[in-house]
Amino acid sequence: MATTQLTTSSISVRNMASFERLRFSQVQCLACVGHVRIANLTQRSFRGMVVKATTVVAPKYTGIKPLGDRVLLKIKEAEEKSQGGILLPSTAQTKPQGGEVVAVGEGKTFGKSKVDISVKSGEQVVYSKYAGTEVEFNGTKHLILKDDDIVGILDTEDIKDLKPLNDRVLIKVAEAEERTAGGLLLTEATKEKPSVGTIIAVGPGPLDEEGNRTAISVTQGNTVLYSKYAGNDFKGKDGSDYIALRASDIIAVLS
Repeated sequence: MATTQLTTSSISVRNMASFERLRFSQVQCLACVGHVRIANLTQRSFRGMVVKATTVVAPKYTGIKPLGDRVLLKIKEAEEKSQGGILLPSTAQTKPQGGEVVAVGEGKTFGKSKVDISVKSGEQVVYSKYAGTEVEFNGTKHLILKDDDIVGILDTEDIKDLKPLNDRVLIKVAEAEERTAGGLLLTEATKEKPSVGTIIAVGPGPLDEEGNRTAISVTQGNTVLYSKYAGNDFKGKDGSDYIALRASDIIAVLS
């Protein structure tokens, strides 16, 4: 059986067209780092390797109306300077997770009832990092996403003031242990990211099948243990770490 050895240096954007229709099941990774073996090449789908670009809305269109439970946001520009005033290169600028609500859909239907969108035009919100579809409209970047992908409303510049929506919870992350159980001092690189924190605020709860809100089982002030890779991380003005996640990602209440 003929096989082809590829190194990372031999894969370029120019060569991507030849990979467009490969079947994922026919891509085998070798144990050695930086190599990929591709056997029995066939014409299937390999489009997952292509980075999706922002959709540009032509100037002839004068408005965007989101449908259903979708929301149109104007994306907040990335910070160009650090808190200390240092100019950041584009590669070091944090991808924004905030924006202003421009327009909302008519809401979500549950049987014969309809639930309105949980945000209104003009409100400043925080959303999940990889949610929605980016569009460029009138020279400005916007995002169309589902109401459920909005983490909360933020009226200030400090994440601790976030008002979570739906089943979201805002947690102040506990500080990482400075020493091991044996008393050894840990460096910043070896400190384990904690999965424990104190609940600062909770949302109104998720919607059930009939469109009614159901209460969240944790309350403000609870110290909780949560899934390690859940939610969206934020840095507060006070230097503390915060995380916004779904209530279902909380594993236990500690006492």
